[in-house]
Amino acid sequence: MPQREKATYIVKCLRERGFEAYLAGGCVRDFLLGKQPQDFDIATAAKPDTIREIFPQTVAVGAEFGVTLVVVDGEGFEVATFRYDGPYLDGRRPSHVRFASLTEDILRRDFTINGMMYDPVSDRVVDLVGGRTDLSRRLIRAIGNAAERFEEDRLRMVRAVRFAASLGFEIEESTFAAVRKLATTITQISSERIGEEITRILTEGGARRGFALLDATGLLAIVLPEVEAMKGVEQSPDFHPEGDVFTHTMLMLGYLSQISNLKSQISESLAYGCLLHDVAKPMCAQRDDGRITFYGHAEKGAEMAVEILRRLRRSRAVWERVAYLVRNHLRHTQAEKMRLSTLKRFLGEEGIEELLDLARIDALCANGDLQYYFFCKRRLAEFKKEEIHPEPLLRGRDLIALGFAPGPIFQKILREVEEAQLEGEIGSQEEALAWVTARYKP
Repeated sequence: MPQREKATYIVKCLRERGFEAYLAGGCVRDFLLGKQPQDFDIATAAKPDTIREIFPQTVAVGAEFGVTLVVVDGEGFEVATFRYDGPYLDGRRPSHVRFASLTEDILRRDFTINGMMYDPVSDRVVDLVGGRTDLSRRLIRAIGNAAERFEEDRLRMVRAVRFAASLGFEIEESTFAAVRKLATTITQISSERIGEEITRILTEGGARRGFALLDATGLLAIVLPEVEAMKGVEQSPDFHPEGDVFTHTMLMLGYLSQISNLKSQISESLAYGCLLHDVAKPMCAQRDDGRITFYGHAEKGAEMAVEILRRLRRSRAVWERVAYLVRNHLRHTQAEKMRLSTLKRFLGEEGIEELLDLARIDALCANGDLQYYFFCKRRLAEFKKEEIHPEPLLRGRDLIALGFAPGPIFQKILREVEEAQLEGEIGSQEEALAWVTARYKP
């Protein structure tokens, strides 16, 4: 059964028991935009205890907010009881909630385009806040008083930016003004929640516009001051005719949006790699005999990327990969000069494809020189997998058989044998044994 049919089944079951029930929020917005919803939420007058009685398989995922997960054919759907939120005293969560009417439930929501309900039984949209009008006008507008909505949950300020970026909408004037006024209070929100929104801005399309809006609203200086610091940092016009570091980075984010039009979603690590590959340039900038230099910015940038991504509570896998991308984002420019063994090791590294993607975007958003990128792609295509990751010709037991005692010398010998193998100097175990005995004595 398709996802939408399962959600409609839940609504029908609740209706048959005499309860109001609707599809709610983002899925309604996506229906009206002609997009396939990512998930389906249901809002109902039925209370959690009743929901658990009606459906055989449920999980209480947000009991304090009246949210129950109803499982249909192995797939979970959030079913929320209509509620009214009490005052938000910490900018994150209501002091209390109570079950309420449909109207009260709608009016507590964030933006008009997310405040609509849909009745799949009668094919009817319930719109009490002008959401359909704002969809047609391509506007992100807070429901009611914008400042009050943002004081209830500060994260809504970043969500306004995300929706505007991913949908290609404008932020309505009073809503935008409220974000600017309250931007400094975003620090009341956990870094993890902010990190999730920043990641979605980067990976769901419209990354460049999203960061332009973060900058214009004042949020960027608060949540990512290291990126804001790129503004006005000059670069050598021969390598970067496009302008300063911030301009270059924004062009790269724009290129990410082009990629997202071709793929369902770009990787989080590539997105952060584009955002942070030059993050250390502001602190590494120097003038050397009239030239602008940024010595050490790749190494320092990798350290800063880890700090930033850990602050945003991204996974270890993400910040390790991003650190690799930032640290090595210029390494491909030396590929033509590398020894064959070094080149094979480089092109055999985990993450090389993503590193070359970053290198391509970096070059296209600067002087357009793709010669090093194409060299690496050509050589990568020429090498067979077993040439880049060959089976070792010798192991420690083979050295023991030659009479060598286990110790630090093992690693040195095996490394040199591997290098000779990658260089094409030896190709069999017999040749490797002869190579070792000619150079080392047990």
